[in-house]
Amino acid sequence: MTPGIAPTLAGAARALLVRDARLIWRRRGDALQPALFALLVVTLFALALGGEREALGRSAGAVLWLAVLLAGLLALDTLFRGDAEDGSLEQWMLAPVPLPWLVAVRTFMHWATTALPLLIATPVLAQMLHLPAAQLPAVMVSLALGTPLLSLLGAVVAALTVGMRRSGILVALLALPLYVPVLVFGAGSVAASAQGLDVTGAWLMLGAGLILALVLAPLAAAAAIRISLN
Repeated sequence: MTPGIAPTLAGAARALLVRDARLIWRRRGDALQPALFALLVVTLFALALGGEREALGRSAGAVLWLAVLLAGLLALDTLFRGDAEDGSLEQWMLAPVPLPWLVAVRTFMHWATTALPLLIATPVLAQMLHLPAAQLPAVMVSLALGTPLLSLLGAVVAALTVGMRRSGILVALLALPLYVPVLVFGAGSVAASAQGLDVTGAWLMLGAGLILALVLAPLAAAAAIRISLN
């Protein structure tokens, strides 16, 4: 990497993050929808199970994972949609910085505005579901590793469908098969922790998937954007 490229990459990332933050602030109601949806899912599960402490505690890890996954899926269609409609994606392709870099920055912002607030609120949601305190670290670690992976995989799907209108259902159908392994290892690590088993293997699988996605997902999403806009 030459000395002149790094400042350009940093400057482009900073400009995109500032722009996205301003847009999110203007649309605060829309930005809160994933968090409110996750809270609604948790509340409905608690009501459906009758508020029984033991039943809620046994299923709390899986419920939290489902709530976070569905909340991220709810906002997935808007990941690149607004930029495609106002012509920003074309500007990304003409920018003097690599398109995968801009995709990675946008994906990070998507994670920070949808999954990170839920990650911070997880201890409170866990209390609502009577999650045993000993299992909370397993939930937090699995979500910290799994939610960025979900955002990166979702970015590829959103890029594939960015040129289509009303692609909400299609995005869900394409994303869910990719999300299932993450859900299995994430919720499975919490279940293993509840049984006193070693959860290191599941965390390593999530970590390995996250590293691969960090490298490959922005490249794949950038290629999909180019195909969708041509």
